Amino acid sequence: MLQITIPEREYFDDEKQEFKTQKEQTLVLEHSLLSISKWEMKWQKPFLEKLSKGITNEEFIDYVRCMTINTNVKPDAYYGMTQDDVNKITKYIDDKMTATWFTDHSNGKTKVNKGRSKGQVVTSELIYSWMIAYEVPFECQKWHLNRLLTLIHVLENQNAPTKKMKKKDIYAQNRALNEARRKKLGTKG
Repeated sequence: MLQITIPEREYFDDEKQEFKTQKEQTLVLEHSLLSISKWEMKWQKPFLEKLSKGITNEEFIDYVRCMTINTNVKPDAYYGMTQDDVNKITKYIDDKMTATWFTDHSNGKTKVNKGRSKGQVVTSELIYSWMIAYEVPFECQKWHLNRLLTLIHVLENQNAPTKKMKKKDIYAQNRALNEARRKKLGTKG
């Protein structure tokens, strides 16, 4: 959860042709599957793909509205966000929110908190289907999205069939282990 306080501000209302004062507002935000679902329902675009390729200012402000979990926030308050507020929100959206990390055994590299897609366009409905497939309780739709995607990835790994190592890889691993033991014990092979 992230809290952003938008200070009191004076602005000109083009529609009514008058100056208005917007009182200080606090936004309590949660980047969750539920927020994405609300945004996608309105915009009818895949949020995660849109976010990675570039989101318009209007779409971003609307996503912040969808993230807002407190009530009685005046609609004009969102237009009082500063660049610092936008940076905090972006950093919060990008935060992995977990201590879990994954290793890609095919190339030995470590991946940190990556959701899965396998060539699919990831939408809220696809993530909900993963939740159903892995029997993740629906309360988790309110978790930070990256934490939820990590849980799904963990469940996917736990349910995946174990991969057999090739003989040459087993031999190479055994050679490395034997060499390390010899070095530790100071013996020759």
